[in-house]
Amino acid sequence: MDSAGQADAPSASPAPPAGALRVRPLTGRPGWQAVGEISLITRPAWEQTLHHLALSDEEACHLELSAVTFVDVAGVSALAVTAQGLPQGRRIVLEEPPATLRRLLDMFWPALPTLEVMAR
Repeated sequence: MDSAGQADAPSASPAPPAGALRVRPLTGRPGWQAVGEISLITRPAWEQTLHHLALSDEEACHLELSAVTFVDVAGVSALAVTAQGLPQGRRIVLEEPPATLRRLLDMFWPALPTLEVMAR
């Protein structure tokens, strides 16, 4: 999905334009890869991705975030709210989230059992 919430076709360019967010399903495991910025402009696509993730029946859904260049507090808040609403036994695995995202989680949501952070 792009910042307008549309599904992206594979492209040769690994990074979206500045201020944009590209989200694609992962291959080989349940979840999504996000590339770009999570901000006011891209929040609809981010929240739509989180909604799809919450609807999954998988025990663990992955969010691969190594190419996220910016995330605001509202984007992290949306992630935390989604994690808090997951049924017991389900979790979101954050793969290589940006340092800002980890710091915000530590500051405002230090003990979310439904979020697992995997660093490099």
